[in-house]
Amino acid sequence: MLDYIVVGLGLSGIAVSSHLEKHNKSFKVYEDFSQKSSLVAGGIYNPVILKRFTPAWNAAQQLETAISFYKGLENQLEAKLVYPINIYRKFNSAEEQNNWFDAADKPNLEDFLDTKLVKDLNPFITSEFSFGRVRKTGVIDTDVLIKEYGKKLEKSGRIEFERFRYADLQVGETELNYNGVKARNIIFCEGFGMLNNPYFNYLPLRGNKGEYLIIYSEELKLKEAIKSSFFILPLGNDLYKVGATYNNHDKDPEPTEEAREQLKKFLERTISCKYEIVDQVSGIRPATADRRPLVGRHPEFENMYACNGFGSRGVLIAPTMADELIEHIGNGKDLSGESDLKRFTRKHYKAIQ
Repeated sequence: MLDYIVVGLGLSGIAVSSHLEKHNKSFKVYEDFSQKSSLVAGGIYNPVILKRFTPAWNAAQQLETAISFYKGLENQLEAKLVYPINIYRKFNSAEEQNNWFDAADKPNLEDFLDTKLVKDLNPFITSEFSFGRVRKTGVIDTDVLIKEYGKKLEKSGRIEFERFRYADLQVGETELNYNGVKARNIIFCEGFGMLNNPYFNYLPLRGNKGEYLIIYSEELKLKEAIKSSFFILPLGNDLYKVGATYNNHDKDPEPTEEAREQLKKFLERTISCKYEIVDQVSGIRPATADRRPLVGRHPEFENMYACNGFGSRGVLIAPTMADELIEHIGNGKDLSGESDLKRFTRKHYKAIQ
């Protein structure tokens, strides 16, 4: 008898599994790699919404939790995951400059927005209105994280690389049975794949497709991340990730020519050196209408839970949400009303009954 079955090993599934380990709980993970948003994510942790210069939801607390969490995993996995890196916001007008200074005076942003502006970052990236630096930012190598954590679970026999078949799940009052694997609880961490989950597909999950270009440029020599309409993120070895696009309508996981052209136009007006496109990747983010997570218990089955809906900020949000959920299940700690999926249950679940 296991304590938990966990479905999915993206950012949410890793955070949930790690917290279960912390609490000495037994579990098994099922992962089929059908969802790619965590793998192709930029991995940027940034406490500020740079379009409007406003703080991200609960950013200060989530940032502290996230950095501690990923550094702990670095030690466990013996792999480099956390890369602090400056993010510079390119200003496109004097008005944007003024808005930056106004925002930097606010108590919840003063620790993050540097009021000392930078005129040019290098000869190939310039701005008439300068750049502003965001403090306490960086990148998590999500590709290494997912691969190394998966290897760790595989060594201990705690993961099955196969598609989870909902029809094979038997749900009882005190235990669940999945093809002979018995557990007290199950947590679904499926990302956008939750739309195919018959237990939680009543929730209003919105897919938000994001696409990136990977470019190679010997001339650019950029060491910082740049944010304008999109990000330019250095990967090392003269490689850069550029993106990501946002598309609420396209649910096909494959890259598109439309996004490629959109990102090429951004590069043409942002950098003035030669570059070569070497790859294009895409994934569908699990987003919600109110931009808050979907975390909590199923309205009918008391041993069934979801940890989902992190949108484009999974790197920042996942560690905090997983911790809150495990504390909720194990110790009865209340979930935040903003993240508890109950806010949709009353209306949406009853509507399909």
